[in-house]
Amino acid sequence: MNKSKIRELYNQKIKLIKKFNKFYYDKNKSIISDGKYDELKKEIIFLESKYNFLKSKSSPSENVGYKPSKNFKKLPHKAPMLSLANAFTEEDLINFEKKIFNFLSLEHDHQILYSAEPKIDGISASITYKNSQLFKGLSRGDGKEGEDITMNLATINDIPKKILSKDFPEEIDIRGEVFITNSDFVNLREKFANPRNAASGSLRQKNPNDTKKIPLKFIAYAYGFEKGLKIEKQSDFLKKLSEWGFKTNPLNKSISGIKNLFKNYNEIEKKRANLDFDIDGIVYKVNDFATQKRLGNVANAPRWAIAHKFSSNKAISKILEIEIQVGRTGALTPVAKIKPINIGGVVVSNATLHNEDEINRKDIRVGDTAVIERAGDVIPHILSIDTKKRLKNSKKFIFPENCPSCGSKTIKEFNKITKKVDAVRRCSSEDYYCDKISIEKLKHFVSKEAFNIDGFGKKIVENFWKLKFIKYPQDIFKLDYSKIEKLDGWGQLSVKNLIYSINQKKNISLERLIYSLGIRHIGLENAKLLSKHFTSFSKFKNLSVQSDYEDLLNIDGIGETQVNSIKSFFSNKTNIRVLNELEKVLVVKNAIQNSDDGLLKNKTFLVTGKLNGISRAELKSLIEENSGKIVSGVSKKLNYLIIGDKPTKKKIENAKQLRINVIDQAEFMRMLNKTS
Repeated sequence: MNKSKIRELYNQKIKLIKKFNKFYYDKNKSIISDGKYDELKKEIIFLESKYNFLKSKSSPSENVGYKPSKNFKKLPHKAPMLSLANAFTEEDLINFEKKIFNFLSLEHDHQILYSAEPKIDGISASITYKNSQLFKGLSRGDGKEGEDITMNLATINDIPKKILSKDFPEEIDIRGEVFITNSDFVNLREKFANPRNAASGSLRQKNPNDTKKIPLKFIAYAYGFEKGLKIEKQSDFLKKLSEWGFKTNPLNKSISGIKNLFKNYNEIEKKRANLDFDIDGIVYKVNDFATQKRLGNVANAPRWAIAHKFSSNKAISKILEIEIQVGRTGALTPVAKIKPINIGGVVVSNATLHNEDEINRKDIRVGDTAVIERAGDVIPHILSIDTKKRLKNSKKFIFPENCPSCGSKTIKEFNKITKKVDAVRRCSSEDYYCDKISIEKLKHFVSKEAFNIDGFGKKIVENFWKLKFIKYPQDIFKLDYSKIEKLDGWGQLSVKNLIYSINQKKNISLERLIYSLGIRHIGLENAKLLSKHFTSFSKFKNLSVQSDYEDLLNIDGIGETQVNSIKSFFSNKTNIRVLNELEKVLVVKNAIQNSDDGLLKNKTFLVTGKLNGISRAELKSLIEENSGKIVSGVSKKLNYLIIGDKPTKKKIENAKQLRINVIDQAEFMRMLNKTS
């Protein structure tokens, strides 16, 4: 079959699925059996996996269900809705608790009480109450802003419209999960793929009267912003939620000890099949709110909570092809294109093979029958190969020595830290020379944590690249909109929305800009550290001389690996040109400092030895909150060396030679008017 015939067949199937989706999700009517609908989805996904020139916005690989409403009004969350780190094993839980102990500098015999709450597989929502009245309801969105779905949430009977209790806070965001019970879903099977999709589609109906027809439930489990909440523990908060009229999970428990957490986990996992709602794990939260506040958050998740996911789902499928993908840092990642298979309610057509060593170790080949594993939200991967079913003419897979995108030599770098050669093979070309690296860098540039341009996703990047509309990041801000308006699927309104979205993001913080550049080894946390160090885009952009790079080593959290990556980035003329062009089109906000006039203003600190009752991470936070800085070594730029138990003698000697103030923990606390 030639290319045009294949595309014609594919488009016919896309038209059919669009029609069925409209009836399923917009008109609440089934005109095709569930089995035939699933078969059609598999056919489309299979065609896409076999022919990479087939793509459609309406493909089931791109969308779940049918969106009745194109856009809801977006509003910011007063307190961000963070995601959770995941645990899958007992060892993961031990490491989670160990990090808490280290951060808080706790003794090993200390017992932490956790609130263990089964995680319902639904849609997160945040409901704001003011003066005891339901005021506003938002979806999670990107965690910083969500969709205004107030009217739809108001149709759910489990959500009180007015709180009569006198002890209800003046203002509070009640957070919870919207879901559909399995017994109610029986009547919706022909309209939705699973209960979670049913809840999602119903909650995003344009007309609240349509939402009202669906038996949605709501279970409350947390709060965001609050004003007037007088509760000190999560367990007490859950009890109070019930008193206020909210429903909570009947399986919630307060538990201490990893062994007991795991015992409870196993007991609940056995009950899963008999529950009337889907759960995909248990969330553990440090029960004490004061301790939660002390622990704080990392980039996008709290230190004081983790989601313990239930055991993975597995399935057997055939490897149709092994494709090599090139990432933004040049890493070559092998991906197995498999015969589409349903694993845990999700149709899987790709599975990661990790790297060349993994392929060789498991001897994975095209045509093999494989066990595919999908654990929680982790990317599906090949667990094992059934060599008994291997074809006689099967050939060993040879990893390419040249980049499949630009033809440059691929290399495996020597890791100075591990003293080993990296498992990952990389394209050796310089940044924008390789097309695949360039495309991935552009995808990273517009991603949520970077510029987060609404309506400018990965597919748009790929399409605009093919049409030669964009090649470098600055091209995004210089698009020819008259050409875009003539493209299929675009029109005056959609182009107008795109212009608005792009213009909105021309104002950006320095930390987001640094992160968006995709410098290897520079993640969100490192970007924040660098932005505080440079304070302005001009200072960052003009980084060039050797002494500037050496100065970066004084930033606590930045090491040689990061500095070498930054050096490599600035040694590339194309990157310098990109920075200069971006400066012309962007307004980059200077880094926000913790305080300009704190007690430790213009003072630098270094710690050596074990502290009493406080961890180094917490001490660092205290110093930064009071306008001080932490450095990573003894130098003339150091003002105070704080010594704890068993300090490094060499650091003390060097500090004395340089006439640096050497103080103990008690003296430091007195500087903050605190007692140790």
